[in-house]
Amino acid sequence: MKRMFLLLGILQLLAAAAAVYKQWIPNTNFETASNWDKGRVPCASDVVHFEKNKVISVFVGSPHVLKDMYLPLNGEFVLASGAGFAAFNGSWDPGCDSDVTVRFADAEHYSWFDPSLWQAMNPGRELEPSGRIFSVDEERVPCRYDDVIFQPETSFRVNVDSSQQVIHLRSISLMGQEFSSPEAWATYLQGLSAPLQFHGNGTLQVMGTGCADKSGCACGNTPDGHRICAALLRTSGGQCPTPTCRSPLQPLGHCCGVCGATISLDFTPDFDLQKYQDRLVQDLLSQPRYASVRMAISKVHKAQTFLGVIPRSSTPLIQIVLMDDGAGEQTGTTAEQLASDIMEDIAQHGEALGISSGKMEVASGSTFTEQVESHTLRRITVGMVLGLLFSLLFLGGIFFLYRKRKLRLPALHPSWPWDRMEDPVSPMPAGDKGFDNPMFDVEPPSTDPGEKVSQETAPKDHQIFYLNPLYNASETEI
Repeated sequence: MKRMFLLLGILQLLAAAAAVYKQWIPNTNFETASNWDKGRVPCASDVVHFEKNKVISVFVGSPHVLKDMYLPLNGEFVLASGAGFAAFNGSWDPGCDSDVTVRFADAEHYSWFDPSLWQAMNPGRELEPSGRIFSVDEERVPCRYDDVIFQPETSFRVNVDSSQQVIHLRSISLMGQEFSSPEAWATYLQGLSAPLQFHGNGTLQVMGTGCADKSGCACGNTPDGHRICAALLRTSGGQCPTPTCRSPLQPLGHCCGVCGATISLDFTPDFDLQKYQDRLVQDLLSQPRYASVRMAISKVHKAQTFLGVIPRSSTPLIQIVLMDDGAGEQTGTTAEQLASDIMEDIAQHGEALGISSGKMEVASGSTFTEQVESHTLRRITVGMVLGLLFSLLFLGGIFFLYRKRKLRLPALHPSWPWDRMEDPVSPMPAGDKGFDNPMFDVEPPSTDPGEKVSQETAPKDHQIFYLNPLYNASETEI
């Protein structure tokens, strides 16, 4: 029994270590100074004004004395123990101006898909320090298997407009309560507070399960990538900053071009994303010469097209993004060196790590973008072979049907090469029956004047012929 409890404890620790927590930053608390247009919390002689048509949820953590307060038509005040409001009795408050109207700020613009409104947390639910590992922009917003945290004793209002009908999450914690089952979360959504906290066309859904694939799981925010980028670029005039390298890279899931290096890995069922990340951090990223490099690594889906135009499917791959703090011609050069070391490690140990191939792209201040494929397990997949055979059979079938006159191709070209094999013959008019040949049915000359062979009595294998009076055998045809 003790061994069973120990095993369960280890599994829970591993699950917690693999979990990703993202915490919502803004709040609508009464005591938060930035929530008021005057930049301060209302005081005794102030008149507090909430827009009557604005839906709001406000947490009040302490008692307040106010001169007057205008309330919204639809909203709630969540009072902590001992919190409340009292009428101003006319006593002088040295830190408060008289007869000032303080308005509560608009909270409608806080969007779920704004990466700047989320911060990563470690499994101990403490803020993740800004270290060497970062996330591409789409993964800065809660992903499909992430745990979402709204701080205890805080109120909030968030717009969940989405291109997806349902936004999947592992769990949601709010007001000090964690919802990790679909049934418990569905019950909460039917309550009075949920419509005041969440608005928009999207629906949050708790699954209660994490990523079960050791090769990792894609974030799932690609359908809302345009919302993520629009929110990020709103403060910069809608444009990405100008990169210092000549040919910036565009990582999948990232809004703007970057300088440095990216590596795309094809993997086998033996690949373990967490173990491989730990290997890179311990063996390479931790080296002093790479102290300026930051790394992002995750599973992404790359769109595939037919003939470069028609969307076909998407292929999962492991993407590694490397950036450094170099300037000028040194921009991205350290990241490029680390990428080269990673590719060399893949060439030597890729098969044992579950990596079938890799491709590196570089953009630094001194080089253009280049591509280098690893020498590990360069195999032609079965899918490529079947696709090539199918294409050849398809083209061969079209040519066969065309030659058999079973298929007529549109005249897109003046002529096809095989169209010139036979010259076209002008059809004879239907009413033209021809003419009688005076030379036809004439008895051929005989070498023996006394011998006559009629055409009717001639053997079937005897050829009937005649001399062409226009032909002169002595003349050579030119």
